Amino acid sequence: MQISEKYNPQETENKWYQYWLKNNYFHSEPNDKPPYTIVIPPPNVTGILHMGHMLNNTIQDVLVRRARMQGFNACWVPGTDHASIATEAKVVAKLKSEGINKADLSREEFLKHAWDWTDKYGGTILEQLKKLGCSCDWERTRFTLEPKLSSQVIKSFVDLYNKGLIYRGYRMVNWDPEAKTNISDEEVIFKEQNGKLYYLKYKIEGTEEFLSVATTRPETVFGDTAVCINPNDERYAHLRGKNVIVPIVNRVVPIIQDDYVDIEFGTGALKITPAHDTNDYEIGKRHHLQMIDSLDDDANLNEHGLHYAGKNRFDVRKQIAKELEEKDLLLKAEDYVNKVGTSERTGAVIEPKVSVQWFLKMADIAKPALDVVMNDEVKFHPEKFKNTYKHWMENIRDWNISRQLWWGQQIPAFYYGDGENDFVVAETIEEALDLAKEKSQNSSLQISSLRQDEDALDTWFSSWLWPMSVFDGITEPDNKEINYYYPTSDLVTAPDIIFFWVARMIMAGLEYRNEVPFKNVYFTGIVRDKQRRKMSKQLGNSPDPIELIEKYGADGVRVGSLLSSAAGNDLLFDEELMLQGRNFATKIWNAYKLTQGWQKDETIKANGSDKQAIDWFGNQMDKTIVEIADQFEKFRISDALHLLYKLIWDDFCSWYLEAVKPNYGEPISQEVYDRTLVCFEELMKLLHPFMPFLTEELWQNIAERTPNNALVITQQRKGESFDASVIKSFETTKELISGVRNYRQSKGISPREEVEVFTNAPKFDNENLVKKLANISQIHFEEKTDKPTFSFLLGGTEISIPLSEKLDLAEEKEKTEEEIKYLKGFLISVDKKLSNEKFVANAKPEVVEVERKKQKDAQEKIVLLEEKLKAL
Repeated sequence: MQISEKYNPQETENKWYQYWLKNNYFHSEPNDKPPYTIVIPPPNVTGILHMGHMLNNTIQDVLVRRARMQGFNACWVPGTDHASIATEAKVVAKLKSEGINKADLSREEFLKHAWDWTDKYGGTILEQLKKLGCSCDWERTRFTLEPKLSSQVIKSFVDLYNKGLIYRGYRMVNWDPEAKTNISDEEVIFKEQNGKLYYLKYKIEGTEEFLSVATTRPETVFGDTAVCINPNDERYAHLRGKNVIVPIVNRVVPIIQDDYVDIEFGTGALKITPAHDTNDYEIGKRHHLQMIDSLDDDANLNEHGLHYAGKNRFDVRKQIAKELEEKDLLLKAEDYVNKVGTSERTGAVIEPKVSVQWFLKMADIAKPALDVVMNDEVKFHPEKFKNTYKHWMENIRDWNISRQLWWGQQIPAFYYGDGENDFVVAETIEEALDLAKEKSQNSSLQISSLRQDEDALDTWFSSWLWPMSVFDGITEPDNKEINYYYPTSDLVTAPDIIFFWVARMIMAGLEYRNEVPFKNVYFTGIVRDKQRRKMSKQLGNSPDPIELIEKYGADGVRVGSLLSSAAGNDLLFDEELMLQGRNFATKIWNAYKLTQGWQKDETIKANGSDKQAIDWFGNQMDKTIVEIADQFEKFRISDALHLLYKLIWDDFCSWYLEAVKPNYGEPISQEVYDRTLVCFEELMKLLHPFMPFLTEELWQNIAERTPNNALVITQQRKGESFDASVIKSFETTKELISGVRNYRQSKGISPREEVEVFTNAPKFDNENLVKKLANISQIHFEEKTDKPTFSFLLGGTEISIPLSEKLDLAEEKEKTEEEIKYLKGFLISVDKKLSNEKFVANAKPEVVEVERKKQKDAQEKIVLLEEKLKAL
């Protein structure tokens, strides 16, 4: 079939993606093949494709397509995460724009709006992944809040509660006043902020004396219940056992002593606000202090804030500083930089808040999950992330799993009374009723007597089950699919969710199936701009991947992303890489187009140079296949692509095609053409996981293919043995040809002008090929010439090309003299180094050897050039 002048990704991509879908190539069912399973890190249902997704999903697709072409039953399960905080925030904002307040809606009414929003926008990112070429089993698409997955989450909660691993407790949490929920420690991002350190005056009760206390948050004085000093601080020995008066509030509170106080920081006296600071909370518990919460859920002052009630915390900070100054209760205020906790999701400044929450005990389930990573039952790529994982797992805290949200799985705890323990945990309200009757000894209780906990579960509490729940492994632990596909093979994810997700999936897998959920974890780097800033919508430094695909083609974008993304290392995004990807596609297209322009002749046999090229390239390809397999084994996917890139661009296009290309106006041997197409087909198989669209287009053009012969399901050639001596000798051949070409280029000699060569060698390997590619009329073996020559060395082999009569000999003589002068100067510096006994005695033997080689090479080149000078 005649192919077009230029490759057109827009035409090709949609055509082949629809063809793959129509023929169901991506769908997997358990069979007798070995499984290869990947579960997608489910993107937020609110999300759209960004550069991180693009890199991550390209890598997954490469792994899945390669496995499919290596005889595995490849199954890539797609899906989305309901993303409690992010989705609820989007829905609340949408309702607000319509004049609807969430507080005015019932839970059921709000959830209807949330589902409507999800149905409308939730599939966007999955559709975008199709544009990238992702070969997911779309029939298996799951959603973390779909009924079947939710029932597994609820079942696991009940199970863990019954095992005594889940408990309800009164604790200090991280409150996000924008999302109106608490968040986990891992979701708090600490950022440096410029602020003030305020020195407040706390009057000593019954005196005119005052105690100076430093704070960055004067608005929290309304919750102060003590001032604390270090028992070893002699400056305040006289104040032990006394009371102070809280500024503005005029509350009398005790001066207490605790080793926690840093004598060196501030004034060495600390205001204690147990309801608004994690450390104060612990001190408050130790000293049985009153807990006064002076902020509401919006981080506005409540009734404890007196005349500031209803005002925003940051506004109050400015206003109270003024009031303190007016009342002579502010000693001074100085500039201060401190780290402030912010919400990963909303960016809001976190408020520590004490509330009743649900927790999962982590210590016991973390230990086995640490062991399997440290003993490489789960391998991390790169391995350096084992240390990060180990540190977190050894310092793990109980997991706060409840969120004050409606969008998510509702906690299956049912209250039947007002007492602290008047609740039961069950999968359904009917089961809860039976348990409540039994626990309360009240047989007259009815379903209407029960009230379900208002909180939803943390999103990660559903996604930690993902490798099992996508196969319904929690509710049907012995079903055919979970037994076949689990454990999954590889996980591709970002290092910033190693604790949120990777660690927890390992814990869940061991807890529920006594098996790790995957064998390998490949950590991608973070995509950054040229200034090394993480790409984000907020910074506006992230290009739209869909626009890049439209501009450079999906294959170009895939290759561009992978060329510079070594595992675990950040990728510095440069659009030039996308251009390089597109140029690679163009190079391949043009190479195929070149072969299609050749006239074939069945009567012509392969000549000597053809056979030498075919023999070399077959061995070179087998060697590269072995090397690529080794790189994949090590999860060095970028390096595997580099090897393939070189095999196609350099070895196939620049050397092999040049070697077999017929002379202008002459036909090619049919035998050589057929062999060339076989090589091209093998290259398309190797390249398909990286560039699926281009390769399928060319594959289908080479020959008529039935759906059973589509490239997407064709098996790749396995790495066979190769003859290293053939490859080595061809490397010398390439150097020889390049040397002759260099002569032409440096002297301005046309490639069409034949040259003759004199050499001290008895023969050349691949002689026919050397003659053809270097355009040599005759090679004089073991012969010298008296003519002026251009000479170079290949090891001990001397190559001399008589200079063209068109050359200016005077100019050539001058250049040669300059080169001799330079080399003699260089030789003096090397000789000096090698005559230095200290250097020879102390330097590494290999370093000394390098210097000796430099010396020998320089001496040999000088001899050659001096002979050339005589001839000139």
